[in-house]
Amino acid sequence: MANKNQTLGEFIIENQDSFKYTSGELSRLINSIRLAAKVVNHEVNKAGLVDITGAAGDTNIQGEDQQKLDVYANEKFIQTLTKRNIVCGIASEEEDDFVAINSQDENNQNKYVVLIDPLDGSSNIDVNVSVGTIFSIYRRVTPIGTPVKIEDFLQKGSEQVAAGYVVYGTSTMLVYTTGDGVNGFTLNPAIGTFYLSHPNMTFPENGSIYSVNEGNYMDFPKGIKKYIKYCQEEEEDRPYTSRYIGSLVSDFHRNMIKGGIYMYPKGSRNPNGKLRLLYECNPMAFLAEQAGGKSSDGHTRTMDVEPTELHQRVPFVCGSKNMVNKVEEFMREFGE
Repeated sequence: MANKNQTLGEFIIENQDSFKYTSGELSRLINSIRLAAKVVNHEVNKAGLVDITGAAGDTNIQGEDQQKLDVYANEKFIQTLTKRNIVCGIASEEEDDFVAINSQDENNQNKYVVLIDPLDGSSNIDVNVSVGTIFSIYRRVTPIGTPVKIEDFLQKGSEQVAAGYVVYGTSTMLVYTTGDGVNGFTLNPAIGTFYLSHPNMTFPENGSIYSVNEGNYMDFPKGIKKYIKYCQEEEEDRPYTSRYIGSLVSDFHRNMIKGGIYMYPKGSRNPNGKLRLLYECNPMAFLAEQAGGKSSDGHTRTMDVEPTELHQRVPFVCGSKNMVNKVEEFMREFGE
């Protein structure tokens, strides 16, 4: 039975039998993510004291300006996962292509690939707003012992074996699922250990917070516009509160605890949506569903979308189940 005195390491060992596969490899993989997260957290907390804020001078595959901490976090997670020899491939939002690990080693029996957004919301670093890391884990589909291929990464979200995020905020938390509920662990910075602080996290079925960049309102589909107006109406249980941080991890984390919905729909400027299916939407959708919430593109379940490319973008609606159902109702009625 989980208790709040448990460390993350103890929790992983105690619950290993609940994993779909119990070789211990997945446990070691989550432990490696924990280690890299602590290193990145240490660097994030030095922002303003050393020269790690601001743009790095390069752009990533999406054409977005890379922040110095984007580059740092990307390097640390890839280094940690590579050196511990527990994955056969990594795909990162900051890399053009996937990274094959020990691809020429016939003795490489690693079964898992990791897809990661090393530092979500990094443009907020300069103004001391919470940022995060998002990760997603799959079992490879190509034969073990052979080099990984693109199809190992282009799997539906429903095939995830684990997913989670780290939020670097007033406290640093690691939240993850292996398909058996969602649990959150808070870092004690004095001793560098994560302790179980939020067991069995769940979304309230209803919420009173909506999170969307209303500066893009005129660009939204009609169904989303109608839903926003619905949120603003004076009714017994409304108006809802508008809260938008601009860091997906932070917005999602708040909405899961308090009850709410996050929306990033498509528009003429982002005809396919803006968020990445593999690095952001699928892992958050897995967490949401495991916590009793819901996720879709306004019509289709997020984790049923068939990926076609590593950096594919999709519209994203995620949060308390009844709120997402209401958005889908408006989208069916008013369409695009």
